[in-house]
Amino acid sequence: MYPTRPRSSLRTAVVWEVLRSALERRAKELGRPVLDVLDTGGGTGNFAVPVARLGHRVTVVDPSPDALFALERRAAESGVTDLVRGLQGDTQTLADLVEPASVDAVLCHGVLEVVDDPAEALGQLTAGLRKGGVVSLLAANRNGAVLARAIAGHFAEARAMLDTTAGAPSTTGPSATATDAPTAAAWGGPPPRRFSVEELRALADAAGLRVASVHGVRIFADLVPGVLVDTEPGAVEALLALELAAAEQPAFHAVATQLHLLAELR
Repeated sequence: MYPTRPRSSLRTAVVWEVLRSALERRAKELGRPVLDVLDTGGGTGNFAVPVARLGHRVTVVDPSPDALFALERRAAESGVTDLVRGLQGDTQTLADLVEPASVDAVLCHGVLEVVDDPAEALGQLTAGLRKGGVVSLLAANRNGAVLARAIAGHFAEARAMLDTTAGAPSTTGPSATATDAPTAAAWGGPPPRRFSVEELRALADAAGLRVASVHGVRIFADLVPGVLVDTEPGAVEALLALELAAAEQPAFHAVATQLHLLAELR
């Protein structure tokens, strides 16, 4: 089961497979089938609702009331209203919304790119985790964005992005994760950032997290012309299989649109 439709599942399949397996393992470790999950910046429930359909309780914190309204509607359509709760807020108000050490897993997808201070934000998120809790961290990859800009013929933008210092805000337009986190801009803060694997690892370590795995996301999906995927029989499935196979290979991380880190609280 993927959280989105077949064509768009190319954008989320890797993260979903890793997340689903991690939640299953954590539930077995704790000896209980239902986990408490926090989805920060979860917007309309692209991941929250599928996680709830697995039987887990999900709290979505997002600054956009429109997104939370759409989340409520989506949860109702999927029959998981009793498992999904939406709260308006951001990482700076998270301590007022979520009790310390009260959740088993945190989803942080497309959030670090737009907050004022990624390190502080990640620290706020992990404060809500129980020991051994799982963090699914998804962020835009600077190297992949450089490649995408260059292929599109925007060479000056690619060069400017290449020269961006570690963790600094980008000055070349929207985040590469904008379509996956439609409410990300509502979080405010500086222009979208992009990260390397090393930078994300450093942030995770500073927040007291142990990185269990790193995956490249949308390695090929954003580079292959849509007409090839939409018109060739079986192309979606074949490209999806390729994405899943390459995701764990470090050699491909540099060209991925996004980077996904699965970590746990030490």
